[in-house]
Amino acid sequence: MTCNPDTRDISLVVSRKSLVAQDIFMFELRATDGSKLPPFTPGSHITVTAPSGQKRRYSLCNDSTERDRYLIAVKQEPGGRGASLSLTKNVHEGDTVTIETPQNEFAMSRFEPTQYIFIAGGIGITPIRAMILHCLRQGKRNFKLYYFTRNPELMAFRDELSATELADNVVLHHDGGDPDRAYDLWPVLENQNGAHLYCCGPKGLMDAVRDMTGHWSDSSVHFEDFVGASAQRLDDKSFDVILAKSGERYEVAAGTSILDTLRGNGHVLSSSCESGTCGTCRTKFVAGEPDHRDLVLSEKEKKSEIMICVSRAKSPSLTLDI
Repeated sequence: MTCNPDTRDISLVVSRKSLVAQDIFMFELRATDGSKLPPFTPGSHITVTAPSGQKRRYSLCNDSTERDRYLIAVKQEPGGRGASLSLTKNVHEGDTVTIETPQNEFAMSRFEPTQYIFIAGGIGITPIRAMILHCLRQGKRNFKLYYFTRNPELMAFRDELSATELADNVVLHHDGGDPDRAYDLWPVLENQNGAHLYCCGPKGLMDAVRDMTGHWSDSSVHFEDFVGASAQRLDDKSFDVILAKSGERYEVAAGTSILDTLRGNGHVLSSSCESGTCGTCRTKFVAGEPDHRDLVLSEKEKKSEIMICVSRAKSPSLTLDI
């Protein structure tokens, strides 16, 4: 295992790559020298650098007692920003990838609830799987998983979760893309009854779950959301971004970030999560009114800085100190 002493970066080898559902690839990562890996807890993620140079967070989906490997599942997103395509198409068994050591912003509570309610949609099953493995290893059966996909082919770990011994703990549901066939979660979430909820999935699912658990205590509801802040909004409009030092001016389209616009015009800029949660791309602005959508900046910092991966402009133009 190669480790950079000045950062949390380590180099790992892809020991196995496999297709675990339609467009979803599993990567098994191990130390190049066979040594133990830094420990992690259920709900943890690692940040992986794709061959394109982009960095993305991926949840670890294996048992946290395993010290010899990390498992991540990556969904190939043809309409995404390129990191998933770069990883799934250009990284193969035997290749080496650079990751940042595990971090956990979706940790299971130390409080022992009466029941764990896990809700996952699509690729959102990855951190939930690690939590379920944790429960099973500790002999806990006080959990219920509700896992939703459009069709069975899109369901990762389908055979595992369909096992007879999990029949009482798992509900698998496919709506075929028809909202009228969506699973009714209200009877599940109407009363908290000492339960803790863990939810990961598409924005629509998580928004619905948030609405249905508004009467729950904040400490009992947990969400994992790497892309929520970066999701396009229906009322997004184009605006101009101006670079103060050169005077260059670019139009930022409604479906494109400031970061991607500048990169598309030859500017090399640092970023990591690209979801408004890490702070890597913070940039000073000198004119205009930002539309802040990050989860990092304080109210004071928002008066002079902006996260160019997710935030936009309320004014017709925004001038950056670049």
